[in-house]
Amino acid sequence: MAKPDKSIDPRILKSAKEEFLEKGFSGASLKEICQKAEVTTGALYKRYRGKEALFSAIVSDTVADLEDYIAEKSIRNPVDLTNEMLIESWNMDKTYMLQWFQFLYERYDDFVLLLRGSQGTRYADFQHHWVRRMMDESYHYYEEAYRRGLTKKEISKLELHIMLTAFWTTIFEPFIHGFTWDEIEKHNTYICDLFDWYCAIGFTDSHRTPS
Repeated sequence: MAKPDKSIDPRILKSAKEEFLEKGFSGASLKEICQKAEVTTGALYKRYRGKEALFSAIVSDTVADLEDYIAEKSIRNPVDLTNEMLIESWNMDKTYMLQWFQFLYERYDDFVLLLRGSQGTRYADFQHHWVRRMMDESYHYYEEAYRRGLTKKEISKLELHIMLTAFWTTIFEPFIHGFTWDEIEKHNTYICDLFDWYCAIGFTDSHRTPS
Protein backbone atom coordinates (compact mmCIF):
# COMPACT_ATOMS: atom_id res chain seq x y z
CA MET A 1 0.00 0.00 0.00
CA ALA A 2 1.37 3.39 -0.98
CA LYS A 3 2.09 5.75 1.88
CA PRO A 4 0.23 9.08 1.76
CA ASP A 5 2.34 12.04 0.73
CA LYS A 6 2.56 14.09 3.95
CA SER A 7 4.31 16.94 2.14
CA ILE A 8 1.14 17.88 0.26
CA ASP A 9 -0.75 19.72 3.01
CA PRO A 10 2.07 22.17 3.89
CA ARG A 11 2.58 22.89 0.18
CA ILE A 12 -1.10 23.56 -0.36
CA LEU A 13 -1.37 25.81 2.70
CA LYS A 14 1.78 27.75 1.78
CA SER A 15 0.60 28.27 -1.77
CA ALA A 16 -2.90 29.21 -0.63
CA LYS A 17 -1.65 31.75 1.90
CA GLU A 18 0.46 33.44 -0.76
CA GLU A 19 -2.48 33.51 -3.17
CA PHE A 20 -4.92 34.87 -0.58
CA LEU A 21 -2.46 37.53 0.60
CA GLU A 22 -1.91 38.70 -2.96
CA LYS A 23 -5.48 38.56 -4.27
CA GLY A 24 -7.78 38.21 -1.27
CA PHE A 25 -10.27 35.38 -0.91
CA SER A 26 -12.57 36.51 -3.71
CA GLY A 27 -9.78 36.94 -6.25
CA ALA A 28 -7.83 33.81 -5.34
CA SER A 29 -7.82 30.89 -7.76
CA LEU A 30 -7.80 27.26 -6.65
CA LYS A 31 -6.22 26.39 -9.98
CA GLU A 32 -3.32 28.78 -9.30
CA ILE A 33 -2.97 27.45 -5.76
CA CYS A 34 -2.71 23.88 -7.03
CA GLN A 35 -0.25 24.79 -9.76
CA LYS A 36 2.08 26.60 -7.35
CA ALA A 37 1.79 23.76 -4.84
CA GLU A 38 2.40 21.23 -7.62
CA VAL A 39 -0.65 19.18 -6.72
CA THR A 40 -3.80 18.21 -8.59
CA THR A 41 -7.17 19.76 -7.81
CA GLY A 42 -8.28 16.27 -6.84
CA ALA A 43 -5.58 16.10 -4.18
CA LEU A 44 -6.72 19.46 -2.82
CA TYR A 45 -10.39 18.47 -2.67
CA LYS A 46 -9.50 15.28 -0.82
CA ARG A 47 -8.24 17.51 1.99
CA TYR A 48 -10.42 20.64 1.79
CA ARG A 49 -14.06 20.96 0.73
CA GLY A 50 -13.38 24.15 -1.20
CA LYS A 51 -11.77 27.57 -1.17
CA GLU A 52 -13.40 28.77 2.04
CA ALA A 53 -12.43 25.60 3.90
CA LEU A 54 -8.86 26.19 2.75
CA PHE A 55 -8.95 29.82 3.90
CA SER A 56 -10.33 28.73 7.29
CA ALA A 57 -7.59 26.15 7.67
CA ILE A 58 -4.99 28.91 7.28
CA VAL A 59 -6.46 31.39 9.78
CA SER A 60 -8.00 28.91 12.25
CA ASP A 61 -5.05 28.88 14.68
CA THR A 62 -4.96 32.69 14.87
CA VAL A 63 -8.74 32.88 15.31
CA ALA A 64 -8.48 30.33 18.14
CA ASP A 65 -5.70 32.35 19.79
CA LEU A 66 -7.83 35.51 19.63
CA GLU A 67 -10.81 33.66 21.08
CA ASP A 68 -8.58 32.43 23.91
CA TYR A 69 -7.63 36.06 24.58
CA ILE A 70 -11.29 37.05 24.94
CA ALA A 71 -11.98 34.00 27.13
CA GLU A 72 -9.06 34.91 29.39
CA LYS A 73 -10.34 38.48 29.69
CA SER A 74 -13.80 37.16 30.51
CA ILE A 75 -12.52 35.14 33.46
CA ARG A 76 -12.18 38.26 35.60
CA ASN A 77 -15.56 39.40 36.87
CA PRO A 78 -15.34 43.19 37.42
CA VAL A 79 -17.55 42.83 40.50
CA ASP A 80 -14.72 40.88 42.16
CA LEU A 81 -12.04 43.51 41.44
CA THR A 82 -10.85 46.13 43.89
CA ASN A 83 -11.36 49.78 42.97
CA GLU A 84 -7.67 50.03 42.10
CA MET A 85 -7.78 46.96 39.83
CA LEU A 86 -10.95 48.17 38.14
CA ILE A 87 -9.45 51.57 37.37
CA GLU A 88 -6.10 50.08 36.32
CA SER A 89 -7.85 47.96 33.68
CA TRP A 90 -8.28 51.20 31.65
CA ASN A 91 -4.63 52.22 31.88
CA MET A 92 -2.91 52.54 28.49
CA ASP A 93 0.33 50.93 29.61
CA LYS A 94 2.91 51.05 26.81
CA THR A 95 4.61 47.82 27.85
CA TYR A 96 1.34 45.90 27.97
CA MET A 97 0.20 47.29 24.62
CA LEU A 98 3.53 46.40 23.02
CA GLN A 99 3.04 42.81 24.20
CA TRP A 100 -0.33 42.84 22.47
CA PHE A 101 1.27 44.08 19.25
CA GLN A 102 3.92 41.36 19.59
CA PHE A 103 1.14 38.77 19.89
CA LEU A 104 -0.36 39.99 16.61
CA TYR A 105 3.00 40.46 14.90
CA GLU A 106 3.81 36.79 15.47
CA ARG A 107 0.63 36.00 13.51
CA TYR A 108 1.15 38.74 10.93
CA ASP A 109 0.07 37.06 7.69
CA ASP A 110 -2.99 35.35 9.21
CA PHE A 111 -4.06 38.60 10.86
CA VAL A 112 -3.72 40.50 7.59
CA LEU A 113 -5.86 37.87 5.87
CA LEU A 114 -8.58 38.34 8.48
CA LEU A 115 -8.42 42.13 8.15
CA ARG A 116 -8.30 42.64 4.40
CA GLY A 117 -8.47 39.29 2.61
CA SER A 118 -11.55 37.64 4.10
CA GLN A 119 -14.34 39.23 2.04
CA GLY A 120 -16.58 36.41 0.86
CA THR A 121 -15.84 34.15 3.84
CA ARG A 122 -17.50 33.80 7.24
CA TYR A 123 -14.74 36.04 8.59
CA ALA A 124 -15.74 38.99 6.38
CA ASP A 125 -17.00 40.98 9.40
CA PHE A 126 -14.02 40.09 11.56
CA GLN A 127 -13.19 43.70 12.54
CA HIS A 128 -16.75 44.59 13.50
CA HIS A 129 -17.22 41.27 15.30
CA TRP A 130 -13.99 41.73 17.27
CA VAL A 131 -14.88 45.28 18.36
CA ARG A 132 -18.36 44.17 19.40
CA ARG A 133 -16.92 41.34 21.51
CA MET A 134 -14.42 43.69 23.16
CA MET A 135 -17.14 46.29 23.74
CA ASP A 136 -19.34 43.74 25.51
CA GLU A 137 -16.49 42.88 27.88
CA SER A 138 -15.33 46.47 28.40
CA TYR A 139 -18.81 47.76 29.14
CA HIS A 140 -19.09 45.47 32.15
CA TYR A 141 -15.97 47.14 33.55
CA TYR A 142 -17.37 50.61 32.89
CA GLU A 143 -20.75 49.74 34.44
CA GLU A 144 -19.11 48.48 37.62
CA ALA A 145 -16.96 51.61 37.89
CA TYR A 146 -20.08 53.74 37.45
CA ARG A 147 -22.03 51.68 40.00
CA ARG A 148 -19.30 52.28 42.58
CA GLY A 149 -19.25 56.00 41.88
CA LEU A 150 -15.69 55.91 40.51
CA THR A 151 -17.00 57.84 37.52
CA LYS A 152 -20.06 60.03 37.09
CA LYS A 153 -19.86 60.05 33.28
CA GLU A 154 -22.78 58.32 31.57
CA ILE A 155 -21.61 56.37 28.51
CA SER A 156 -23.97 54.33 26.33
CA LYS A 157 -23.02 51.03 24.75
CA LEU A 158 -23.20 52.65 21.33
CA GLU A 159 -20.85 55.44 22.37
CA LEU A 160 -18.34 52.99 23.81
CA HIS A 161 -18.64 50.89 20.65
CA ILE A 162 -17.75 53.94 18.54
CA MET A 163 -14.76 54.80 20.75
CA LEU A 164 -13.50 51.22 20.70
CA THR A 165 -13.90 51.09 16.92
CA ALA A 166 -11.56 54.08 16.68
CA PHE A 167 -9.15 52.48 19.16
CA TRP A 168 -8.97 49.09 17.47
CA THR A 169 -8.68 50.68 14.04
CA THR A 170 -5.37 52.19 15.18
CA ILE A 171 -4.24 48.64 16.02
CA PHE A 172 -5.52 47.06 12.81
CA GLU A 173 -4.17 49.65 10.38
CA PRO A 174 -0.41 49.07 10.89
CA PHE A 175 -0.89 45.45 9.77
CA ILE A 176 -3.05 46.43 6.82
CA HIS A 177 -0.33 48.87 5.72
CA GLY A 178 2.57 46.46 6.24
CA PHE A 179 4.36 48.13 9.16
CA THR A 180 7.70 46.73 10.23
CA TRP A 181 8.32 45.93 13.89
CA ASP A 182 10.30 49.16 14.36
CA GLU A 183 7.37 51.13 12.94
CA ILE A 184 4.94 49.28 15.21
CA GLU A 185 7.04 50.10 18.28
CA LYS A 186 6.81 53.81 17.43
CA HIS A 187 3.11 53.51 16.64
CA ASN A 188 2.51 51.86 20.01
CA THR A 189 3.82 54.99 21.75
CA TYR A 190 1.61 57.23 19.64
CA ILE A 191 -1.65 55.41 20.35
CA CYS A 192 -0.92 55.09 24.07
CA ASP A 193 -0.54 58.87 24.16
CA LEU A 194 -3.60 59.39 21.96
CA PHE A 195 -6.10 57.23 23.85
CA ASP A 196 -6.56 58.57 27.37
CA TRP A 197 -9.14 56.08 28.60
CA TYR A 198 -8.99 57.48 32.14
CA CYS A 199 -10.31 60.78 30.77
CA ALA A 200 -12.78 59.11 28.39
CA ILE A 201 -14.31 56.98 31.14
CA GLY A 202 -14.34 59.89 33.57
CA PHE A 203 -11.81 58.98 36.22
CA THR A 204 -10.24 61.88 38.12
CA ASP A 205 -6.54 62.84 38.15
CA SER A 206 -6.19 61.12 41.52
CA HIS A 207 -6.89 57.79 39.81
CA ARG A 208 -4.06 58.09 37.30
CA THR A 209 -0.96 55.95 37.34
CA PRO A 210 2.06 56.58 35.06
CA SER A 211 2.02 54.49 31.85
